[in-house]
Amino acid sequence: MIRIGDLAAKTGVSTRALRYYEEQGLLPAARTGGGQRAYPEAAVERVGLIQGLFAAGLSSRSLSVLLPCVDAQEATDEAITLLRTERDRIDRQIRELVATRDRLDEVIVECTTATPGTCGHLVYPAHATAG
Repeated sequence: MIRIGDLAAKTGVSTRALRYYEEQGLLPAARTGGGQRAYPEAAVERVGLIQGLFAAGLSSRSLSVLLPCVDAQEATDEAITLLRTERDRIDRQIRELVATRDRLDEVIVECTTATPGTCGHLVYPAHATAG
């Protein structure tokens, strides 16, 4: 068993975050005779999974649906629907980010071939001089 401070050190996650995971039912903990939290060694991997899912933009509510499926090694219809919805959301974000990156590339090319005074991308239209 691992104490909360050791789990925090091994995962790079704050003890406050680990307590939050426990409160949300995402990371079960046993209690020692002195009332301290104790986690199995597998908690290190579990915290990594939780962090990865949070980094992907999933909420603790979504994780509360998914993690029981991970534990049971069985996906429910609700979990599959949730995963597809999240995948679609991530795909939309990727498309938006690619479009933004492409636009930035265009601005970079245009501004590097123009002088700072003639690069229209560096002047906000509302501040352009009126003619």
